[in-house]
Amino acid sequence: MKALVIEKPGQAHVVEVPRPEPKPGEVLIRVERSGICGTDVHIFRGEYLGSYPVTPGHEFSGVVEALGPGARRFAVGDRVAVEPNISCDACPTCLSNRQNFCEGWKAVGVTLPGGMAEYTCAPEKAVFAIGDLPFSAGAFVEPLSCVLHGVQRVAPQLADRVLVVGAGPIGVLLLQAVLATGASAITVVDKNASRLALASAAGGRTVTTLASLDEVPRDAFEVVIDATGVPAVMQRCVEWAAPGGRALLFGVPPSGARLSLDAFAIFRKGLSVLSSYTSVRNSLQAVRLLQSGRIDVRPLVSHELPLERFVEGVELIERGAPGVLKILITPGVGRA
Repeated sequence: MKALVIEKPGQAHVVEVPRPEPKPGEVLIRVERSGICGTDVHIFRGEYLGSYPVTPGHEFSGVVEALGPGARRFAVGDRVAVEPNISCDACPTCLSNRQNFCEGWKAVGVTLPGGMAEYTCAPEKAVFAIGDLPFSAGAFVEPLSCVLHGVQRVAPQLADRVLVVGAGPIGVLLLQAVLATGASAITVVDKNASRLALASAAGGRTVTTLASLDEVPRDAFEVVIDATGVPAVMQRCVEWAAPGGRALLFGVPPSGARLSLDAFAIFRKGLSVLSSYTSVRNSLQAVRLLQSGRIDVRPLVSHELPLERFVEGVELIERGAPGVLKILITPGVGRA
C-alpha cells in the first residue's frame, strides 16, 4: 500500500509499505479522508510530540476492512472514525478519568502509524461508527471531540458573552459548540475576511466579527477562547476577559514558546486561565452532534488532495493562503 512517511522534520515522501494486519483487539481501516491538522504541521516541522519516522494523520475516517482476533463491535464494511489517543486504562491518571494524560500515552498518527496511508490499524476501543455521515464529516470527529472537551473545560453559561480569536476551521467549530451552550453573543476576530464571513454565516445574528485585535473591547467577555496558538495573541486574552471571566488557551503553540501574562490583571479580575489538551471520551458526543446537524462542517472543507500533495497542503496552511480552511487528504480512491 501507499503511505506518507515523515522521515525527519521537513522531509516527507510517499512510499510503498506492507499493508498492516490487525492485531488482537484491533480494526484495519481503509482510509477515505484524513485531515491535515496544525499538529501535523508541527510534527512535519519538528515542533511537537512525535517520533520519526512516522506516518501522520490523526483526523481520519474510512471503512472497516478487517478485524483482528477478539474484535467484535464492528463488521467489515462499517463506516468509522477514530479517536487517536490510546490510553492504557490502568495508570493513576486513567483511573481518575484523565485518559488524555495517560502515563503510557500513544496516539495514532503521532507515535503510531496514522491515517495518511491507504490503510491503518487502530484499537477497537478507539473506533466509532459514523453511520451515513460523509467521510469528509467523519474526518472532523477527532478535532470536534477536542473542541468539545475545551468548551466543557471553560464551561460557558447561559447568556455569556464569548470572544473567539481565530476563525479557521477550529475557531468555527468552537463557535458552533459555544452556540450550543446558549451564549447570548459571540465576537469572532480574524484578519482574513473570508474566514470572518464563514464565521458570520455559521453563527447568524449571534455573531459579531472584527478584523483587528485592537478593535476588541477590554473587560467585555465572560469567556475568551484563543484558537490561534500564537503566543503574542494568547497573552492578550487576560486583557479582554471580564471580571470573574474565564480564558481558554485552546490553540497549539510551538513547543518551548513562552507567555507574558499580566499577573495583576488576573488577580484583580479574579480570572480563571485554562488550557485544554486533546479530549476525554468526547468522540461519541462529536458523532452525535455531526449527525444531528447542530455542528455543520461542510463549509469548512476547502481542499481535497491526494496523498502525494501532503507537503503542498502543509505549505498552503502555513501561508494562510486565501480560501484555505480544512485540507483533507484522500489516500485511496476518494469515496463520498
